[in-house]
Formats: sequence, C-alpha cells, structure tokens
Amino acid sequence: MFYNVFSLVLIFFAILVLSSAIRILREYERGVVFRLGRVLDRGAKGPGLILLIPFIDKMVRISLRIVVMDVPPQDVITRDNVSIKVNAVIYFRVVDPQKAVVEVENFLVATSQFSQTTLRSVLGQSELDDLLSQRDKINLHLQQIIDLKTEPWGIKVTTVEVKQIDLPQEMQRAMAKQAEAERERRSKVISAEGEFQASQRLSDAAKILSEQPSALTLRYLQTLREIATENNSTTIFPVPIDLLKPFMQPSVEIHPKEETKPEADV
Repeated sequence: MFYNVFSLVLIFFAILVLSSAIRILREYERGVVFRLGRVLDRGAKGPGLILLIPFIDKMVRISLRIVVMDVPPQDVITRDNVSIKVNAVIYFRVVDPQKAVVEVENFLVATSQFSQTTLRSVLGQSELDDLLSQRDKINLHLQQIIDLKTEPWGIKVTTVEVKQIDLPQEMQRAMAKQAEAERERRSKVISAEGEFQASQRLSDAAKILSEQPSALTLRYLQTLREIATENNSTTIFPVPIDLLKPFMQPSVEIHPKEETKPEADV
C-alpha cells in the first residue's frame, strides 16, 4: 500500500516537472527565457519544442504577427484653428522579442499611448485643407515618427492610416457652400467658353456665306428638308434678302434748289 502511494506521488511529481520543463511554440511565436531572473543572451527561442530547467527558467511568449491597433478618436485643433476629431489605425509587429520584453513593460500600451500623442501633435501642425487633400503624406509622416520612437522597443511600425476626420456642423455647411460656389463658377466659365466658341463659328460661317451667296440658298433648302421630315403642317417659304434690300435702305428726300435772285443795284 505504501509503495503504491509513493509511486503515485512520484508519477505526479514527474508530470509536474515535465509540464514546467516542456513548452511548444507555434510558428509565429517566440520565447524569451529568463534563468534565475536574468535573460539568456542567446536570443529568443522557437518555434517548436522548447526545454526549460524546471523551477529555474521562466519563459515569456511573444507573437510575431502583425498587430492592428485602433487609435481612439482624438480632439485636435489644426493650425488654422479648426476643431476636429480624428481617429487612426496602426499596423505594427515585433521584430526583436527580447527588446519588446526587457525594454518596455507593455509594448502594446506604450505603442498605443505614443500613437495618440503623435497623432495630436502632427495633425495640430497641419491645416485642414492639407488633412483633406494630402492624406498620404500625413500618414507617411506619422509612420516615420512612431517607427523611430518604437524602434528601441523592438517594434516595427509598417503603416499608419488616418481613418476618419469628423468636422463640426458649421464647418461642413461652410465647405458645402464653398463647393457649391465653385461648381457654379465652373458652370458659368464653361457656358461663357461655349458662347465664345459658338460666336467664333457663327462669324466664320457668316464670312463664308457672304463670299458665296448661293450657299445661303442651299442652306434654306436644307432647312426646308429638315422641317419636311418631321411631318409638320406648317410650310415656310424662304424669301431672298436681296428682294428686301431696296425697302430696307433709308429714303432720301430731294429738295429743289432754291433760285437766288440777283440783288438790285442801289
């Protein structure tokens, strides 16, 4: 009976030792091993089967997959004194697991906090028009700043994207009026340009018709043909303008010359 109990205790102790000594890491995981509180200089271990010294070695798991972090909305005042609310998304991954464990307490929280402060400072130095029109340039600038700061932590920031910019209602109405005025200006310019081109074409056509009077008659006949194809009951007869020219000239009154009487000799 005693041997049976001792055997069970020994088996249980062996299972406990093996469970604390054997670790299995996935392909995207690495392990930072601490031996008696000191990190091993051989770098991160894994993936696969990892053997540890029971009760002496401690291992911290680190994932090497890309982390997608949503930056909470931040209240920002731009350089042209416009109050906006901006949120962004950050893509980063751990490239040095040992630094990510030793150099910073929690690299996820640290990266999130630094991203928020960087987002406020960078966008606060830009104007509203630049935020709306030069989004790619601002994203690249944010990525460079955050990546430079997180590099000592073993973090590589790959992409920073500004997702949404919330404008005040007053600013939205002002921008809508500006866009409407711009569209109206373009329509007027296009209409004026069309009138100018049409006047040039009409002037050229008038010059050609003035040089060839028979062309005007042909134009009359072509107009009659177009009207006749539409099954209209109205018939139009063109009248040559040459017949109306005598009536269009102003009449000149001819006054008889007054005869001058010779003055009598005194």
